[in-house]
This record gives sequence, C-alpha cells and structure tokens, in this order.
Amino acid sequence: MDLSIISVNWNSVEYLRACIASIYEYTVGISFEIIVVDNASPTQDVDLLKQHFRDVRIIKSATNLGFARANNLGFKASSGRYLLFLNPDTELVSPAINVLLERLKSLPAAGIVGCKLLNSDLSVQTSCIQKFPTIVNQVTDIEYLRVRWPNCRLWGIGPLFASHAGPATVEVISGACMMVKREVFEEVAMFSEEYFMYAEDVDLSYKIRRIGLINYYVGEATMIHHGGRSTAGQVPNQRDTIMKSKAILQFCTKTRGRLYGLLYRAAMVLAAMGRLMLIAVMFALGNTVWKREVLQSAAAKWTAVLKWAVGLDDGALGLSSNP
Repeated sequence: MDLSIISVNWNSVEYLRACIASIYEYTVGISFEIIVVDNASPTQDVDLLKQHFRDVRIIKSATNLGFARANNLGFKASSGRYLLFLNPDTELVSPAINVLLERLKSLPAAGIVGCKLLNSDLSVQTSCIQKFPTIVNQVTDIEYLRVRWPNCRLWGIGPLFASHAGPATVEVISGACMMVKREVFEEVAMFSEEYFMYAEDVDLSYKIRRIGLINYYVGEATMIHHGGRSTAGQVPNQRDTIMKSKAILQFCTKTRGRLYGLLYRAAMVLAAMGRLMLIAVMFALGNTVWKREVLQSAAAKWTAVLKWAVGLDDGALGLSSNP
C-alpha cells in the first residue's frame, strides 16, 4: 500500500462524503486506503459512508478520543508506507494528493509536507502554515495585519503569497492536511496525546524538526478546507476559543518551560484587555471602521480569552487551568 489516508469524524458525515468522493476523483496512479475514525458522533450516521464507498474502513470509538488519540488509532490500523492525515471538511479540487506524495518522496530530508488550503470562497487560508507559537506572535496575531504584511517574520506566511509555487521550508503545517512517511511518524512517537484538540499539528511539526527533518509547504497542491475560517460576524464558540488558548499554553510550557507558559498567559490577559478596549472604541465610531457583526464576533472571542487567561472559565468548561 502506497498511502493510508486517515480522517477523524465527529458529526461531519456530509463533509466527509464530499471529501472522499473528491479523493477518488482526483487521486490516480497510487494505491491507497481510507480509514475513518468516528469519535462517538452523536448522529451515529457514519455507516452511511458504506453506501457510497464500500472500500472505506470505519473504526468506531465508544468515546470521543480527541484529535490526537483518534488519529493515532487510525494509524495503528493502517498499512501504507506514507500517511495522510486529512480533515473531513477538506475537498480536493486538483490532484493534490499525488503532488504531495511526489514531493514527499523527492524533497531532501522531508518531514511533513502540506498544501495550500483555501477557504470555501477560494480565498487563501492563512493558517495552513505557521510559525511556532511565541508570546509576541500570539499577541500580534491579527488577521488584518497578517494579510497586509504576509512577509513579516512573526507569522511565517510569506510562501502563501509568493509568486512561485515551489516547495518552501516552514515551521508548522496545518493538521487539516499533513503527509508524512510512516517511519518518521513512528520515530517521533505519533501525535502527542496530552492534547485533546488543537496544537497537535504544532507539536508534531516541532517534534519532526527536532530530529533534523524539514517541513515543506507545497503551494502547487491545493484543496479546500471548509471549516478553516468562520463566517464574518459569526460568534465564535467559547469552548473552542478556550481550548485553542489552553493548547497553545500547553505547547509553550512543554517546549519553553513553565515560566514562559506563565508569561504567555499573563500576556494574553493584557492582549485581551487591549483588544476589548479597542473594540469598544470602534463600536462608538459606528460602522465607519468595521461592521458591527464583525466587532461583536471579535468581542465574544476576546472576552472568552480574557476569562480563560484570568482563570474564570476553566472550571465551568471542564478545562484545567494548569498546562
């Protein structure tokens, strides 16, 4: 088997059906298997996939294992020499998998390879490559600034907007689409299971760089990632916002020490307070600067971050305040 494609499902069967159909449409000339790990979806409709794709292997977990553990479970059931961890809400619009596999085989010292991810409106998804989280790049992580100054070293998204589409060395590849050699994934002990959701891709990218390999962004391979960006004005889920912040805190503490983790949390308190004061000023200006629904969404996000950073919401949401 050339390639094992592993996808973790939680209430995403409609997206997953389109994803699998696009894989069969655009992926030719290689032998592959598709393994779906269902994370105890409440809808319990994952078996419907068998009506359309008889060869897909479905593994049902009795509990929600989270992203890392579920992907590791899928890996243990796989047999491919190469692995593709693919979100269920992705959709191929080109032979991206063939391109990624070819590049993984040919690039020197390749660790993870990833593609250009597009939002549903076909705009570039700036989160598909990243720098490793630091206090500075997290405090200044403002999409408005990122897309206007993409070559700033803080964010590392310059290759997304480069005129050439050749492979580029990057630090972090998005977990929505990560291709890696089987022996490399085994060498770094798979995904780190201390993360339930979010930052597993950052951690895996870090571990692979630590063993001397290079992560590559392959801009000539593209696919859509429907869930990669919220609709403008959509109020973010408070739990998801807090889980993201907690996961970044875990990574910073794990890789830079407990003191750095404490400084990161303190910095997020100040950042959230600053953002909320700025949003209040923009509200006072009316719609002359930002649309009201965009400000409401930003206010909800940074209120959640502030509550988490000062330790108010961890217990209520079942999230420990300790990294």
